[in-house]
Amino acid sequence: MANHKSSIKRARQTIVRTERNRSQMSRVKTLRKKTLTAIAAGDKDLATKAGTEFTSAVDKAAKRNIIHKNKAANLKSKTAKALASLG
Repeated sequence: MANHKSSIKRARQTIVRTERNRSQMSRVKTLRKKTLTAIAAGDKDLATKAGTEFTSAVDKAAKRNIIHKNKAANLKSKTAKALASLG
């Protein structure tokens, strides 16, 4: 465990940041599942709305360096491709 005052603070900050990042990633994953489920069900309105929410969440996560910008682009691209196949 940390011994110095500064290292104790760094450990505390790391825990807080990890929790925040975990919740953001959980939200991204949930929105992605919601979008793909709507696409699989063939519900175009719900899929479009969920896709917009998902894209926004991915962009925010990439902006905050929670996920890499290229991974964000790949996720958005795959989802957009699936939405386009809906017709």
